[in-house]
Amino acid sequence: MAKKQTAGRDRLGDLAPKFAELNDDVLFGEVWSREEQLSARDRSMITIAALFSAGLYPQLKSHLKLGKEHGITKEEAVEIVTQLAFYCGWPKAWSTFPIIAEVYDEE
Repeated sequence: MAKKQTAGRDRLGDLAPKFAELNDDVLFGEVWSREEQLSARDRSMITIAALFSAGLYPQLKSHLKLGKEHGITKEEAVEIVTQLAFYCGWPKAWSTFPIIAEVYDEE
């Protein structure tokens, strides 16, 4: 079961309270908790791929951290990015590898 998400309220609760509520309660509360349909690890892989393809590096870093919590290894993260580089852009891979190193080397 996914842990209770509060990032929306913590970061945006004062500025955009409804958005924060939807982020925490619907996206991370209802959607991410549907582990019978798709595991949290698989959802992390899909989300990492989507954020990588869009070049959304701050969110990508957050989801690499979450993916690590969901069991994605450093080697798997590197392989995901290597695969995606051919479909989404080589420079995006160059931009993402340092993020992977930072996320997986901070312990």
